[in-house]
Amino acid sequence: MAASYTKHTTQTRERILEAAESVFADNGYHEALVDEIGQRTSISKGGLYFHFPSKEDLFFAVMDRLADKLVSRAEKAALEAESPLRAAEAAIDQVLSTLSGQKRLARLLTIQGYTMGNAFESKRAEVFDRFARVIGKHLRAAKEAGQIREENTDLASLVWLGAMNEVVVHWLFADGSSPKDVMSDLKSLLLASVRSVDSKVLR
Repeated sequence: MAASYTKHTTQTRERILEAAESVFADNGYHEALVDEIGQRTSISKGGLYFHFPSKEDLFFAVMDRLADKLVSRAEKAALEAESPLRAAEAAIDQVLSTLSGQKRLARLLTIQGYTMGNAFESKRAEVFDRFARVIGKHLRAAKEAGQIREENTDLASLVWLGAMNEVVVHWLFADGSSPKDVMSDLKSLLLASVRSVDSKVLR
């Protein structure tokens, strides 16, 4: 009985998050209506608030769900790489390729909650820190393998992520090039930042 209830609760939460993702992506945080999410899921407002106590909690749960998917894909791609440095590249490839193909989701993770103020900034920093840890793990391994010079790999991972974020935001706000279209040049710049001046490409 307990297992059946847990499964039903999990399925209901997924339905809510799926609908909420679409509504938030289309309208942004403030313009999104909980009533519309309820209509799409056939769940009452009270039912929605049973699973997610506030609209903010629901929005942040959507961000966490998206981050889970992206981190999982990045880690899977990294595991299939033949070297630590290739693994870091693969993680970047996966994140940028996914965001390039899903502009609405890119907006959700980067700009749709800006009007929330510090709460959104804190959540966004938390989500981006998860991506930075994936990159940092493989940069540390590359350092230990002698593929890159002695570096503060934690700082390097934040710099890499910051560059990726700027490319995505420029694409969203200023109609810049798609992250996928500039991925090759971006990776060259990022890799140059950690390689020794006299080193060859070590992969």
